[in-house]
Amino acid sequence: MNIHERPRRLRRTEGMRRLVRQVHLDPANLILPVFVREGAKEPIAIGSMPGVVQHTQSSLKAAVNEAAKAGVGSVMIFGVPANKDANGDAACAHDSILADAIRWTKAEVGDSLPVIADLCLDEFTTHGHCGVLDAHGNVDNDATLAQYQHMAITLADAGADILGLSGMMDGQVGAVRTALDSQGKIDTVLLAYAAKYASAFYGPFRDAVESTLDGDRKSYQQDPGNVMEAIREVRLDVAEGADIVMVKPGLPYLDVIARVSGEVDIPVAAYVVSGESSMIEAAAAAGMLDRERAILETLTSVKRAGADIIATYWATEVAHLLNR
Repeated sequence: MNIHERPRRLRRTEGMRRLVRQVHLDPANLILPVFVREGAKEPIAIGSMPGVVQHTQSSLKAAVNEAAKAGVGSVMIFGVPANKDANGDAACAHDSILADAIRWTKAEVGDSLPVIADLCLDEFTTHGHCGVLDAHGNVDNDATLAQYQHMAITLADAGADILGLSGMMDGQVGAVRTALDSQGKIDTVLLAYAAKYASAFYGPFRDAVESTLDGDRKSYQQDPGNVMEAIREVRLDVAEGADIVMVKPGLPYLDVIARVSGEVDIPVAAYVVSGESSMIEAAAAAGMLDRERAILETLTSVKRAGADIIATYWATEVAHLLNR
């Protein structure tokens, strides 16, 4: 046969495939999200998220130590408080469950595992929205920014290395950066959820944080049909001082990850969210696919799209797989 090019030569053996592979997963580029429940006496399984729990202080320490030893890049902490209020004031308290969890984690791993604290009010509000509501029941953007500033100082004081600004409020990065700098906290890194879509894939997460949301977040999270809006949001966040920008969710927005990666000269993160993970877990449990292969393929696709950093509930497990 007169065939001059035979690409299959480079796919013939595992060694050859490994030699020419272009995209590699690395444990150091993975973020492990964890949930910590105030007052929990033992880890509480989250029914809609197989393998994920609400941690106690003790189980959190074990989880972050395991992640650190496996080479995971960072841990992202979400607090589940015992009490909520309309304005999320508990999120700004020195002894909030989130602030305490940061201190517990830093005491265990020090600087070897950067700690990301979720800076948002949805876990702490009775209405479940990411901000303060006005008299008409709408999210008040600027009043919310003032709460974010207070919360940022609290979390930075507790020892958070990185603040994950996930609320999708206009001007949130600039407001938080100003508040931190005014207190001399110039080294606190800001991870901006710059392109966070109003997604159906967040459902299991809301079980994990015991969300009381009534309605939806479409007035502040992005419409799934838009991409230029995402680029605009990214540019604004970078201009306001974001150190890292994030696209969330992952798989339905690979095109957005690719676009964002081409737009900025700072690290790009992506979050493979609860619904994406649970979807694969459910399919694997039903015998429809090979679980480990599906997990690795999923994360590789996100990395291939342009994400430098990936938040995934499988972070520690995948680190062990890669190390093995």
